[in-house]
Amino acid sequence: MAFRLKLVPDHTTFDFFKHAWLTFGASVVATIASIVVALVLGLNFGIDFKGGTTIRTESTQALDVGLYRGAIAPLNLGDVSITQVFDPNFGPDQHVSMIRIQAQDGAEAITPDTIAAVEAALQGVDPAVKFISTESVGPKVSGELIWTAVWSVLAATLAIVVYVWLRFEWQYSIGALAALVHDVTLTVGLFALFQIRFDLTIIAALLTILGYSINDTVVVFDRLRENLIKYKTMPLKDVMNVSVNETLSRTVMTSGTTLIALISLLVLGGDVIRGFVFAMTWGVIVGTYSSVYVAKNIVLFIGLDRNKKPEDPSAKFFTEGAQNADN
Repeated sequence: MAFRLKLVPDHTTFDFFKHAWLTFGASVVATIASIVVALVLGLNFGIDFKGGTTIRTESTQALDVGLYRGAIAPLNLGDVSITQVFDPNFGPDQHVSMIRIQAQDGAEAITPDTIAAVEAALQGVDPAVKFISTESVGPKVSGELIWTAVWSVLAATLAIVVYVWLRFEWQYSIGALAALVHDVTLTVGLFALFQIRFDLTIIAALLTILGYSINDTVVVFDRLRENLIKYKTMPLKDVMNVSVNETLSRTVMTSGTTLIALISLLVLGGDVIRGFVFAMTWGVIVGTYSSVYVAKNIVLFIGLDRNKKPEDPSAKFFTEGAQNADN
């Protein structure tokens, strides 16, 4: 008999509304607190959003990022990011790195003297290092990147809400929107609270969190729609409890296996991707929580028309399109 791992029994009867005032209230308080923290403390923007200078190096010796970082640290240049560049066209003795240094005192770029000091420090630990190019990101470009990042998150959120509206009903889309705002706000608030570097990789993490969160939410909503047809006289709150319990095993297994991979990357992945992985880890946790305790609570508060047979508007759209094509 094959061994089957079960983190959750096949049949559970948890009452997810038993402490709704506490769980949903905590989410509201945490969301408001995150907004306040982000406004008061601000975000610790990385070079992408603050501007700075990028130095590209090449060496015949194997690149040691920790050694490079240790050599530059005494110069007190603030936010410094060092990453190794991989390219299949590089030779076996061609080791390339990108060193990004934040703008100093609001200047467009770091001064030639500072660049010379960085080069001297790196040559001290790697005599074979060569400096291929130096580029600067000015305040105007970094400011445009901030707005581009904001609009990308808003556009993704809007697209998801429209999809849920077409796939289900407008009440579901409001619940999905509340869950997405909850997840993104709490993630941004956490980064503001601990002043973790916030750059373009974190924007990528936020967009991924949106997709992961809505995936869990749609699974619950889809089962809810099926159960509304199956249990016509059962109170809406009880139907929601049944739906979440029926999808609980899938939710726990999906989130659990994802967290195993993320925690491994968080511990072993190194400094370069730690911010991204941390955002993703936190996002999976709050995304799973919001799917169970936020989205459905909003739908329950708004209410559903039980007299109207739940249907899939997108399926109706495609069916009518096929009929029109036949005619």
